[in-house]
Amino acid sequence: MITVSKVVGFLRETQRETSKVTWPSQRETVTTTVAVVVMAVVGGAFFFVVDSVLGATLRRLLGMGG
Repeated sequence: MITVSKVVGFLRETQRETSKVTWPSQRETVTTTVAVVVMAVVGGAFFFVVDSVLGATLRRLLGMGG
């Protein structure tokens, strides 16, 4: 059974553990976020181009389009 004392103990332990974490600086967070967004855009563009080329090639091979 969950009691109030267990919940309070859990919250205190959680607070203690989060105080031990080395949090990234704002600069590190922004830099990492920008890198992730750029890589997502580059990856999306790459797969868009590959999909378009393969689709056009298959349509041409199968005679399904101009």
